[in-house]
Amino acid sequence: MNKMNKLLTIKLAHTLIWVFFVAVIFYIIYSGITDSVTIYTWIGIGLVIGEGLVLFMFKMYCPLTVIARKYSDSEKDNFDIFLPNWLAKHNKVIFTSIFIVGLIIVMLRTYSRS
Repeated sequence: MNKMNKLLTIKLAHTLIWVFFVAVIFYIIYSGITDSVTIYTWIGIGLVIGEGLVLFMFKMYCPLTVIARKYSDSEKDNFDIFLPNWLAKHNKVIFTSIFIVGLIIVMLRTYSRS
């Protein structure tokens, strides 16, 4: 596989993983808002925290970004993912904020029943 095909494969995988985590984050906030917190909510929270730990271990870069760097010299924030550049640039801040709001709502719903 040539460099462009390898980068394309990474971009596709990175985008699919991103879509999965965005869906998980919105599921968390949805389950909190609708007061339908289940084991899947907690699994989702664990997955997002796990992803945060992976990012922390890689100095706040996705491991796929690190791999994609081998195949591109682009300075753009979206060189390794099919997102608009502005979203790729602010992705962590936007979705971490949404996740934290969802987590707070879930925690309030869970502990208000006690």
